[in-house]
Amino acid sequence: MKDIQVRDVAAQCLRNEAEAILQCIPQLDDAFDRAIELMAHCRGKVIVTGVGKSGHIGAKIAATLSSTGTPSFYLNPLDAFHGDLGVITCDDIVMAFSNSGQTDELLRIVPFLKDHQIPLIGISGNADSLLARNATVHILLHIPHEACPLNLAPTSSTTAQLALGDAMAVVLMEMRHFEAQDFAQFHPGGSLGRRLLMTARDVMRTEDLPTVPTTMPLSEAVICVSRSRLGLVVPVEDGRVVGIITDGDVRRAMERLKQQFFNVTVADVMTPTPKCISETMKISDIQHLMHQNKIHAVLVTDQERRLIGIVDSFSCML
Repeated sequence: MKDIQVRDVAAQCLRNEAEAILQCIPQLDDAFDRAIELMAHCRGKVIVTGVGKSGHIGAKIAATLSSTGTPSFYLNPLDAFHGDLGVITCDDIVMAFSNSGQTDELLRIVPFLKDHQIPLIGISGNADSLLARNATVHILLHIPHEACPLNLAPTSSTTAQLALGDAMAVVLMEMRHFEAQDFAQFHPGGSLGRRLLMTARDVMRTEDLPTVPTTMPLSEAVICVSRSRLGLVVPVEDGRVVGIITDGDVRRAMERLKQQFFNVTVADVMTPTPKCISETMKISDIQHLMHQNKIHAVLVTDQERRLIGIVDSFSCML
């Protein structure tokens, strides 16, 4: 450790791998376009395969494709050659990663693919490799030097493979107009999925709603604001929402009215245009609405503007 500058070595490694990603850009050509077309029109699944480090990269790329709208999974070629070829159907596409393009275990499945007319997208750093010659489409990904100081361990080359796979997934997302709501469908267990799928109905407070008449003295309404534990009360007339008073409104009224504070009613101080939403509004949209208007709560009303619930910022913290 004394003989090297740790941070300098790490920084050089990162520079080398960053350069490897940049080297991918000029290698994007018609083959990349054809591969994307195959994947976009695939009626089955995109089955990703690879051996060793390329296999680990392939597994990650398959997971990324699946979560972004392209059905995909990783198949270990060793398992495939010992019985798992049965998972590949004629509607599928196989995408194989190999830096050399000469990996024996990977090439063993090629005859099966040819016999069943299953398209093969090969990705390697060797345009004359057996993988390149036998692929339906071959994408050349030539990275001349690894970040490894011995130029042996797959480092820059696998980084480039990963980046290329991500680029494919992003292109397919754009082609399919894949939106955040679609992403949530594949991630329902995460906080993102919950925010995008859950609605006001799922989180709103519906009991002990702090409604008050507009004729109530403001001094009494202050007590209701405190008891509500929401920092607000909702003025109503004939059962319909006509305004809102928050603890901020109360403080500003006290500062403005001073001694007259105890002589006014709710109607004199309330904000007559509260933010009202439907019970079907998504949590993500509610959060955006509150952030945009710098408020901490919204009122959930029906079509006749009757209060049916309240959603505050804490309700949205999923």
